[in-house]
Amino acid sequence: MTEFPTRISYAEAAAIIASTAAARRLPVERCALQRAHGRILATDLTATIAQPPFDNSAMDGFALRHADLAAEGETVLALAGEQFAGTADQPAIGPGQCVRITTGAPMPPGADTVVMKENTRVDGNRVHVLGPTTRGRHVRLAGEDTAPGERLLQAGDVLTPSRIALCAMQGLAELDVRRPPTVAVFSTGDELVEPGMSLGPGQIYNSNRELLMGLLRAEGLEPVAWPTLADDPAHVESSLRHAGNAFDLVITCGGVSAGEKDYLPELMQTQGRVLFWKSRLKPGMPVLFAEGGGLGEALFLCLPGNPVSVLATWLALGRPLVDALQARPPRPKLFARLATAWSKRHERLEFLRGRLVHGEDGVLSVEPNPADGSNRMHAAADSDALLVLEEGPREYAAGTAVEVISY
Repeated sequence: MTEFPTRISYAEAAAIIASTAAARRLPVERCALQRAHGRILATDLTATIAQPPFDNSAMDGFALRHADLAAEGETVLALAGEQFAGTADQPAIGPGQCVRITTGAPMPPGADTVVMKENTRVDGNRVHVLGPTTRGRHVRLAGEDTAPGERLLQAGDVLTPSRIALCAMQGLAELDVRRPPTVAVFSTGDELVEPGMSLGPGQIYNSNRELLMGLLRAEGLEPVAWPTLADDPAHVESSLRHAGNAFDLVITCGGVSAGEKDYLPELMQTQGRVLFWKSRLKPGMPVLFAEGGGLGEALFLCLPGNPVSVLATWLALGRPLVDALQARPPRPKLFARLATAWSKRHERLEFLRGRLVHGEDGVLSVEPNPADGSNRMHAAADSDALLVLEEGPREYAAGTAVEVISY
């Protein structure tokens, strides 16, 4: 067996995750714009056309020459025609004239200002402008949003709906994106029973599968749930070898500690290449990260079996892993102030559950949940964030700023 890092810090585990993923970046693929929502952009995008492409009206009203308006009171102008959005006709405006115009319509030649319809009164072919306005009012100038050659997006950006719309405004029908990882999900243990079935003595329902499937889908991935792994070494090895040769990432829950039926650590040491096993986390210390080796080309992220440990280790290590595989930059850290004091009495870094509160004073605070056991899923369900409490015993006063990972 090869030596590997063990009982390492969270920072060390995160660094190994990041460096491994950076060496195994997923390939770039061409994707239709309509299918690119939530994907990770692979190349910088530069504007090729101006937005807007022409001077146009921001309001329904009348386009006119500002020089024709009186400094005070009403101005009466002759109606010279109409200009609608999407039409090529652009009636020119002469002195003392105006043109009826709709939102988005090109500005007629000679016009430099638009007056809202509500600020006018029409009498036949005469338009009464009820008061003065500023030059250029309600006119959107060509290129004021984006100019040709301006960088719009950069590689690593998540393609949100607004970014997709920005690409559509440039006429882009396809984008270069990173292929998302294919992910296999396993739960382990003879004690697991699927929801809807009857429980026998010593059995529990399998909650980890749905937890992980939901967390992965929330990241835009399409995970595949495999049947529960029985506590049988041959069955575990066969199933993981099958998945390791078919997927980019295999995630397991349970069977990773030091119990009599925890077969995964030995399997990963003999058949794969363990990159680390155990990190000084609470919950989640037994987490194991490995390359498949004899089990295939996949990466293996083996999480503990307690449901809160699954949640915490996925958010702290799993999500950064799938981000890095797609060349997404690290997500910005989020901080909140403790709503109440908290006493931490152990050495390991802790992911404590809590609920974020957005105060009317603009301060983000977090209320810790005292039910901190790794089996306490009710507390996790009542929360929406993990508080990252650093290694070592310490007293946290109310108002202390702590890092939080929202979920």
